[in-house]
Amino acid sequence: GAELQVCTSKKLTCCTKKMEERYQTAAKHDIQQVLQTSSATLKFLISHNAAAFQETFETLIRLAENYTSTLFCNAYRNMAAEATARVQEFFTDIGLFIFGTDVSTAEFVNRFFDTLFPVVYNHVINPGLTDISLEYAECLRMARRDIRPFGNIPKKAIGQMGRSLLPSRTFLQALNLGIEVINTTDHLHFSKDCGRALLRMQYCPHCQGLTLSKPCMGYCLNVIRGCLASMAEVDLHWRGYIQALEELSSAMSGTYDIEHTLLNFHSLVDDALLQARVNGPEVTEQVKKVCGPPVRKPTQSPGCSFDQNKDNQGLKMFSRDSEETLANRRKEFISHLRLYRAFYGGLADQLCGNELAAADGHPCWNGEDVVRSYTHRVVGSGIKAQSANPEVRVKGTDPVISQIIDKLKHVIQV
Repeated sequence: GAELQVCTSKKLTCCTKKMEERYQTAAKHDIQQVLQTSSATLKFLISHNAAAFQETFETLIRLAENYTSTLFCNAYRNMAAEATARVQEFFTDIGLFIFGTDVSTAEFVNRFFDTLFPVVYNHVINPGLTDISLEYAECLRMARRDIRPFGNIPKKAIGQMGRSLLPSRTFLQALNLGIEVINTTDHLHFSKDCGRALLRMQYCPHCQGLTLSKPCMGYCLNVIRGCLASMAEVDLHWRGYIQALEELSSAMSGTYDIEHTLLNFHSLVDDALLQARVNGPEVTEQVKKVCGPPVRKPTQSPGCSFDQNKDNQGLKMFSRDSEETLANRRKEFISHLRLYRAFYGGLADQLCGNELAAADGHPCWNGEDVVRSYTHRVVGSGIKAQSANPEVRVKGTDPVISQIIDKLKHVIQV
């Protein structure tokens, strides 16, 4: 072929322009494959753990909801059905918050105690033969924050929930971002210059019948560092991300551990109900001032409709070891993740060392011929170093990579 663009040679060549184009596609495809293979274990590590933590949090929320509903069934049977509905709403909010919806913890904790107050007033503080009217219940709900029937328990609950749920939410968000970073770098778009350099390195020797020759190590490093220059820019932020995850993970244990907070929420509710009972006479006086005397309607609340045995067996086992297992699982995950701290910084070296380049001391391809060793200067990693790259012209950071770096900076900040 006379019109070859890249695999030009003084010797005779067995490539046509069409073959060169196909080799060009193959070279890009090969590097993508190699990239995806090299990140596969890291990607599995993060996605597998993200799924496992999410499942654990779901189980915890279900268990805590069970404990709280059981409290009403055992100790406050006459209002259990109404209270359980409030409990369900509350734990749904917790789930939404942990899995990323924008709701404020203070808002849903307050909402729980607001909606619980009319039920408690009706059955514990000022019980009558019939239930209070919907309008009256609404007045109580609106007045709860001023009347403070539960003392400082709601405030305590807001503090505990905020401090324990937020780290877990951030932890999950960070893991999902980790997966996004790898997906982004796995499907990087290579520049035209990089594509030509890959073609010259991997397939041009074929055109001279040299199908077994491999590129020299220094040559391979120049080409791959040139192609992955943008990706190497992720390195600093990736290290910061893993360190931030490590710090977050160790801060997640202790009193504000999510297990501790959720599994003991029922005892906070129990304290709140005791407070309401003790403060009963004063609360009744205040309610009269704000809402007037109780307006009742002739219906009776149903008893306990919650099936407390449904999940309890499996969950009891979980609860005993949960604090142990969650903390341990986090520790184990972080210690595995730490091994990948330098993943992006050392990627070119890893690819050339493991897959692409000829072993030291063997004859190798330098882009034009088979030689004893590569004589050009070998450049470092990252965008700045590429200005001296003899094999690939690099124009600047890929905008997709800049975007993922911004996301990493943001999550580190959070």
